[in-house]
Amino acid sequence: MDRIFAPYTVYKGKAALSLTPVLPTFTKLESGNGLRVDRRGNMMMKFWPAIGERKYDWEKRQLFALSATEIGAFISLGPTDSCEFFHDPSMKTSNAGQVRKSLSIKPHQDGSGYFISLSVVNNLLKSMDRITVPVTTAEFAVMKTACSFALPHIMGWDRYTSHQRPRVGENPSKVNPQMLDSEWDR
Repeated sequence: MDRIFAPYTVYKGKAALSLTPVLPTFTKLESGNGLRVDRRGNMMMKFWPAIGERKYDWEKRQLFALSATEIGAFISLGPTDSCEFFHDPSMKTSNAGQVRKSLSIKPHQDGSGYFISLSVVNNLLKSMDRITVPVTTAEFAVMKTACSFALPHIMGWDRYTSHQRPRVGENPSKVNPQMLDSEWDR
């Protein structure tokens, strides 16, 4: 099967930002009759600084992976709310604290959108990068909707529910309440 690439990308004068779901990976249970999440999925944010008009520096891209809970905070933001997330990509290793990432999402003062900023301090390379992408309210709405749609997929719940099939000839609403099409069927 071909890999599918379908990021949502926002290009601005000083930087670009893309959002792509990363699906979880699964391993078979020792019993052989089931799967479990081996590595959790996330929503990958990629930032690129601009190097000219409509040209972006792929070599200086920075990544930030939003967890399911961080996506929850992101999609629950109101027009005047802000949030900030901190990551240490080398946490629980000997390089812990060497690279620190901070993602902040803050509303424009006039309510016309948000500033999405990523700061990366890399003590190994003795560098500090800060990339800010202003997004409009419409672009932000697309990002929130995409994250809401992708959330069950990055958690692996779409695989879970697709394996919960009723037996032939049985009414799904009597077999498994999770299989109901909507809450109106309950």
